[in-house]
Amino acid sequence: MRIKTLLFSLLLAPLLSAANKPNIVLIMTDDTSWECFGPYGAEDYETPNIDRLAEQGVKFEHCYSTPICTPSRVMIMTGKYNFRNYTHFGYLSPDEKTFGNLMQEAGYKTAIAGKWQLNGLYDPEVFADHADNTRVNKAGFDEYALWQVTQEKSVRESGERYWSPPLEINGEFISAEANQNLYGPDIMSDFVCDFIERHQDEPFFVYYPTVLVHDPFVPTPDTIGQRSRGQEANNKTKNRAEKKANFVAMVNYLDQIVGKIVQKLEAVGQLENTLIVFTSDNGTHTPIQSNWNGRIIRGGKGDTKDMGTHVPLIAYWKGKSAVGAVCEDLVDFTDVYPTLAAVAGIQLDETDPKDGQSFLPQILGLETSPRTHVLMHYQPYMKFGSKHADAFVRTERFKLYADGRFYDIANDLDEANNLAGLINGERAMTAHQKLSKLIQQVPPVPEWDGGNSERPIHPDWPLIQ
Repeated sequence: MRIKTLLFSLLLAPLLSAANKPNIVLIMTDDTSWECFGPYGAEDYETPNIDRLAEQGVKFEHCYSTPICTPSRVMIMTGKYNFRNYTHFGYLSPDEKTFGNLMQEAGYKTAIAGKWQLNGLYDPEVFADHADNTRVNKAGFDEYALWQVTQEKSVRESGERYWSPPLEINGEFISAEANQNLYGPDIMSDFVCDFIERHQDEPFFVYYPTVLVHDPFVPTPDTIGQRSRGQEANNKTKNRAEKKANFVAMVNYLDQIVGKIVQKLEAVGQLENTLIVFTSDNGTHTPIQSNWNGRIIRGGKGDTKDMGTHVPLIAYWKGKSAVGAVCEDLVDFTDVYPTLAAVAGIQLDETDPKDGQSFLPQILGLETSPRTHVLMHYQPYMKFGSKHADAFVRTERFKLYADGRFYDIANDLDEANNLAGLINGERAMTAHQKLSKLIQQVPPVPEWDGGNSERPIHPDWPLIQ
């Protein structure tokens, strides 16, 4: 293992010279899982720009998140499993070191655009500093253009994220009236492109957790026509066909934004010096049904099945990433933090998380020892998802829950056939034995009464291995 690590470091060294430190753009969509994107077999959507990233880079077949947004966002930003640091929906502790802090400390210019929702707005009586608009900066970002930093969407003078959105940009609250008739994703992606242009001559890290394609499902600039573009344009439709049509248009528009960012990187001469990573925070919203590989997939947001936890992951680094590769190795959101560190040539220390494993070797097409399992520890502390609170460990094929349920996911995507007590075949028996040893190491998922009762975390819990 040490020999492989040394070899990897020697091969990577030419890519990380001080004069040519790589940039990183991490795009994470909201509520759109694998069945919505062409590289993964989607049939209802047109995503040529995302398709091109996969054709020219690496498509990972087995990336896993949690079933809803905040737990996934806390995991990806801190590189830790939720049992170590997650206590409230809509909250990231300001004491946590994020990948923004990591990159900033390494000399990168950093920016975030899209959805924040991490100040504790849903529990203002618990988090007295929820209106602190510098929390984003303290999380390691020099600049930001975000929705829901200090204003929850239901409060007066606030509102939805799409048409005429209220946003906060570098400490300034910009009202819905000031953004009248403008489209939020355009404002945010313009901000990203402007940041890239202004910092083209120095290393930069952009984290773009998009507001697309969360509900409400509303028209985009391509489909709204002559209708109003005020906040009323964000009203939800009750018509199922219209809802799906709007969702399709929003996925397609998201793809255009991805293309826009790639074009900006190329225009400023930084495409060959930038790693682009594309993923999603969790499964698609449950009202949406999509045609995928000859069957219908119902959105699984909030659920621990694959439809809620299996997300796309595509990595492209022009001239450096493997071309058109399909990687079957396991990846989860704790792995993003060490991957960013590896790309930037950062040596992790005691202040950094230990749960994750870099997937940079897979991006570069190098041999490595991939992770042997993925863990999910899920208590969202939100009524929407808490009925599904659970823990599991899994391989690419088999999945074992804490309560003993065991599934062959490759042949049972819907988890209809519990194999516990009915395990046949050497491969299944070996997997069950290995996963059983792992699940016994996982702390129990806390129960939740819907209030602000004690919420245990285990920051020093041993690694699950």
